[in-house]
Amino acid sequence: MTLHAGPTSQTFISQRLRLHYLDWGNRGKPPLVLVHGGRDHARSWDWVAEQLRDDWHVVALDHRGHGDSDWVSDGNYSSNDMVYDLAQLIHQLGVGPVTIVSHSMGGNVSLRYAGTFPEMVTKIVAIEGLGPSPKRQAEMRADPYPQRLNEWIGKKRAASGRSPRKYDSIEAAFARMIEENSYLTEEQARHLTVHGVNRNEDGTYSWKFDPHLNVWAVEDVADEFLYQTWAAISAPTLLLYGADSWASNPEGDGRLDHFANAEVIEFENAGHWLHHDQFDHFMATLRDFL
Repeated sequence: MTLHAGPTSQTFISQRLRLHYLDWGNRGKPPLVLVHGGRDHARSWDWVAEQLRDDWHVVALDHRGHGDSDWVSDGNYSSNDMVYDLAQLIHQLGVGPVTIVSHSMGGNVSLRYAGTFPEMVTKIVAIEGLGPSPKRQAEMRADPYPQRLNEWIGKKRAASGRSPRKYDSIEAAFARMIEENSYLTEEQARHLTVHGVNRNEDGTYSWKFDPHLNVWAVEDVADEFLYQTWAAISAPTLLLYGADSWASNPEGDGRLDHFANAEVIEFENAGHWLHHDQFDHFMATLRDFL
């Protein structure tokens, strides 16, 4: 078995931010871009990248406000800015069309990219990447918009005064990681924790992501615009769902109808992070699709 070096750390500039990505080498091979979810980081794809790096030129992005990428100065994160970042990364790589594998918030961003630049995407996988279900949207919208905006301002103000939480030891951060996702093996949780924290000057540890990422805008783009974007995706699309996740399966909630060329697969005994929870099954499914 070939012993590989790890990925190299690279940066690029997007809307004046210095963003970070990992490049797993093999530049001549077909390009594969890995796009993580909210409050996560590029290193959460390491297990996937290790298995695909011989056949693909694998690149994993750290979203703005995440991992080793810059935080935005005003603490406002919008999906469209993240679509710009992904477009900028692929543009700067100078390769394409690309294959995309994405999770959660990263799936939401990647599907918008695929509909906006259909000629730039060969195939796309999105793990629970369609955002809130129609039912959840309706629940949120049951409150009048001015009331929701008022609450958002209160939450933003609170977030502005909140420092990133400090953990006395990496063990304490690791315990929090396990609490957040009980499906993780100890090895997975340790890896995600080690790469997910920075060490502070006083010796404590804090998560790398911006605390403002806990407060999302009241409304994103209008539903009809999102549906138009999904409908514009020409690449074969694979939507993956965990049977035990809080996310709603698009086959049952009507959202699959907006895609021209999508298939849904549900994973048993898996939650929102099904690529960690059922790694071998995920890799087999991914290889079949790719």
